[in-house]
Amino acid sequence: MHHFRTLTFFFCFFCFCAAQAAPSLAYRLKFEAPQAHYFVVEMDLDGFRQKFVDLKIPVWTPGSYLVREYARHVEGFTAKDGNNQDLRWEKINKNTWRIYSNRAAQIRVRYDVYANELTVRTSHVDASHGYINGASAFLYPAEQQALASTLTVEPYEGWNRVSTSLLQTGNEPFVYRVPNYDILVDSPLEIGTHETFRFTAAGVPHEVAIWGVGSQGSVAFDSTQLKTDMAKIVERAKDVFGEHPCDRYTFIIHAFPGGGGGLEHLNSTTCQTTPATFQDDGRYRGFLGLISHEYFHLWNVKRLRPRALGPFNYDEENYTHMLWVAEGFTAYYDDYLVHRAGFTSADQWLGTLAGNINSVENRPGRNVQSLAEASFDAWIKAYRPDENSQNSQVTYYTQGAVMAMLLDLTILHETNGQKTLDDAMQTLYNRYYKQLGRGYTDEEFMRAISETAGKDLSAFFSQYVFGTQVPEYDDYFAYVGLKLKDRNQGNEEAWLGASLNSEGKVRFVYRDSPAWQGGLNTEDVILAVNEWTVSNNNLNDLIGLYQPGDEVTLTVSRHNRLVELPVTLVANPQSSYTFEPVDNISEQQRSLLQQWVNRGTNQN
Repeated sequence: MHHFRTLTFFFCFFCFCAAQAAPSLAYRLKFEAPQAHYFVVEMDLDGFRQKFVDLKIPVWTPGSYLVREYARHVEGFTAKDGNNQDLRWEKINKNTWRIYSNRAAQIRVRYDVYANELTVRTSHVDASHGYINGASAFLYPAEQQALASTLTVEPYEGWNRVSTSLLQTGNEPFVYRVPNYDILVDSPLEIGTHETFRFTAAGVPHEVAIWGVGSQGSVAFDSTQLKTDMAKIVERAKDVFGEHPCDRYTFIIHAFPGGGGGLEHLNSTTCQTTPATFQDDGRYRGFLGLISHEYFHLWNVKRLRPRALGPFNYDEENYTHMLWVAEGFTAYYDDYLVHRAGFTSADQWLGTLAGNINSVENRPGRNVQSLAEASFDAWIKAYRPDENSQNSQVTYYTQGAVMAMLLDLTILHETNGQKTLDDAMQTLYNRYYKQLGRGYTDEEFMRAISETAGKDLSAFFSQYVFGTQVPEYDDYFAYVGLKLKDRNQGNEEAWLGASLNSEGKVRFVYRDSPAWQGGLNTEDVILAVNEWTVSNNNLNDLIGLYQPGDEVTLTVSRHNRLVELPVTLVANPQSSYTFEPVDNISEQQRSLLQQWVNRGTNQN
């Protein structure tokens, strides 16, 4: 009995000590001067009891592959113990604050963040609202990303609403449970007086939060139409993977002049558009494409992901060759889902696909940079375009979408219509997200695509993804009885190979074009073509007066000096593809075409 009591005592003492030692973390988000674009973060760190505690802020945010140095907007950092006494601290590198806590049981941290960049990748605060992107706002204890925490939001006076995918804790308003730091980073917040509405689709409740700045101070939109149309996109996206992984989902939409773009999150997205979007059919269809793109990311990249993209290293670049899948496949499906939902006709959708090929093949960089290289170098190139980017780079969005299309057609053909790219996406999702709980390697992804097709596709990946070889497009489109027709074929229009900006300066010079060979530079101002004065955007008209093979003299202003450049014009080499049916289309081709075009639609 004495031995049992002794064991019980030590067991209870151990549990007591363990409970005492368990660290806890709580955040408070305040808005004391939103009109000046500032918000405040307070952190309560209890039970750390270390000689020093390092607090870090990410240098980038998942989904946007650029080091953004969020620490540059953090200021007014203070640290105190539980007795409100100052604790010594210092910066030990660009994004780490070291607090010499001397094993204090309680640490209280406060800092200000300047937020005046209205993008989906950053935070923005003004008198009308607060948009908080977690990576740019919240510090975290080093090596403690798995630590659960709470977040209390204290809205500014007059603000009465918070929209986020975080779950509230109990009945207390604006207090949220944070399972880990990754979830905090992946759960943006919209705070203010924005408008909201809700709908249920695929069995999942969705909230839509819309903040906007229009000509009348707010943005006019039809919530009934948006509910219906967004629900169609949700249903079609779920159909690709066969299930919906969320318990709830949040759309945050910012509508303001010049707005555009989106960023995916685990259970939410932020999308930006213009107020005119909701008043114009064409722009609205483009907006639905944006919604489709970000929503498809809910599966592709947030759950089904390259192995390099999770767990995240927030201190530096996370390199992968597979952004052409993460973004390019998503770009293919965003147009496809809009079509499957009934917002575009078959001809409109095929026109979009042909336009993608035009964009890829008219870009000189497609002969210089591979898709895999473009993915890997996104950190230093994709988000830093310059006047030569089109000559030296490809976009893994559009070119990746073209590769997804060709793989879809390949699988459809090789399996005689029994399988499609949808099946490959389901296989990858089930295998790597649901069963193995990890991302895929390059080789594993390619192997899964080959398995679905029932054919070794290693040559496809070697030539078109890791190489720069141009596909024989008509070989793939023949599977469905189509071929490409170049509307520019035989066109004898003279071509210079340069484009101007709105100020009349040379914006871009195409690689190996007459302008390139003749020495025309970006920032040059073309004053004359031979004896003809250039004005009012008439450069193309003037070039059109000549024939391929003609030599003209360009008079340009370069650094306030007049320079004459002899240039020999050529026929315009750029393609303008459209689809047309092959001669004598077979029943099999016709059947596969119908399966491809009508997949997931009411006509399927």
